Amino acid sequence: MMPRPVLLDISRLLSRAGSAVPTGIDRVELEYALYLMRFPSSRVMFVAWHPIGRIGILPRRLTDCFLRILARAWASGTRPSRAASLMAGLLLQAAALGAVGNTKQRRTYLLLSHHHLMRQDVIEAFLKRADAGMAVMVHDLIPIEYPEYARPTEPDRHRRRMDTVGRLAEAVIVPSRPVGESLRAYLAPHGHCPPVSVVHHGCLVPSDVPASVGSLAPDAPYFVILGTIEPRKNHLLLLNLWRQMAAEGGSAPLPHLVIIGRRGWENENILDMIERCPALQGIVHEHATLSDKAVAGLVHGARALLFPSFAEGFGLPLLEALAMGIPCLCSDLPVFREIAGDLPVYLDPLDGPGWRRAIRELSADDSAAGRVAAPSFADWPTQVVAGLTALAVLDGRDGG
Repeated sequence: MMPRPVLLDISRLLSRAGSAVPTGIDRVELEYALYLMRFPSSRVMFVAWHPIGRIGILPRRLTDCFLRILARAWASGTRPSRAASLMAGLLLQAAALGAVGNTKQRRTYLLLSHHHLMRQDVIEAFLKRADAGMAVMVHDLIPIEYPEYARPTEPDRHRRRMDTVGRLAEAVIVPSRPVGESLRAYLAPHGHCPPVSVVHHGCLVPSDVPASVGSLAPDAPYFVILGTIEPRKNHLLLLNLWRQMAAEGGSAPLPHLVIIGRRGWENENILDMIERCPALQGIVHEHATLSDKAVAGLVHGARALLFPSFAEGFGLPLLEALAMGIPCLCSDLPVFREIAGDLPVYLDPLDGPGWRRAIRELSADDSAAGRVAAPSFADWPTQVVAGLTALAVLDGRDGG
């Protein structure tokens, strides 16, 4: 039996048309969209949600053009052109019309972000109009499990999202076993949990990583932390350690800290440390908007990637740094052990002395900064095919 035609929702990508820096979820949705662009409109159609409360099919040629512009801009680290925002507006207008097209075969509505999962009524009405079943990717349940790291309204919104998954989804994929376990535990009391498959994200490392990134890299040994600046990422641990090391001085040169990522929420204390702490000036460097190549170059030149998060659903930066042979110090989280095995050095996210010792040891190691043998991780096309196969929406053999 041929797989069902796919209705891929790109609402999140449309909402991010003016953003210079994609989040991890943005990258995931874009990789799936770029892969599915290979298929004809008889097999794959793109859809989007409009705030008036309708989901509609998008014109294919304009959608393909929008996705290519977005991919080029994010790869180069530049803000998408005004054309991307204009296209996003036109596509949303098309979605507002609410057309679903005709089909002789039941379809699969594929939602890869949490964008409008709380709108259960809108999704249910669309599924009936489109004669479609629903397949979903759940990235994490962090707002429910760790509400202290989310905006005040987010835990309730995320519960509504997961309730939609439990009620409407026919199949779910998650990026790691801990996320799958959390989802099953949340949905079990509600009496229904759709089949859940674990499919890791793909690993993207530019083929032409620059040997030098010029003035972006400090003229000293340095470490990198990569990710949105928010409390869950535990930047404060590192900033306090660097302030201590700067205050104590000593004969050994002080390594620098490079922070790469956009500024998130509830981060006033972090930003105060970065901007106002005298001991950190000239030692801590912040970069919010960089191309993929520049990020890879900075990571490649670092003594190690630091990943002291309190909670994660996956951990793309960890995989990508390890794929370049860069040492990684990361929190001892089950998800990190699942995706990285024994390659990183694991530390408790509250163990300040342990992090400091490990950082000092790598700072003093001039023999290629203790580089590790670069392992091989699955690329994005391979993992997209695995995800689509797990959701039973494509067999992965067509359109290659």
